[in-house]
Amino acid sequence: MPRPPDSYSELEVSELYCAKCKRATPVRQRLLLILPSGNKYDYTCSVCGSSVGSKMDDDTSAFTILPPK
Repeated sequence: MPRPPDSYSELEVSELYCAKCKRATPVRQRLLLILPSGNKYDYTCSVCGSSVGSKMDDDTSAFTILPPK
């Protein structure tokens, strides 16, 4: 059976549950680290500013190793 196209390979989060606010709230995505294996993002509650989740992707295009001087 052929594999369906990856139409959901990258989902963007708009709301997550915040334990401090005790409800689902809009979130802000913030880039934390650029690693050789991909990028790490943190999601923060847009109401109270607490961290509500994180994600790793496998996009290595932003990582460049600079030659030593």
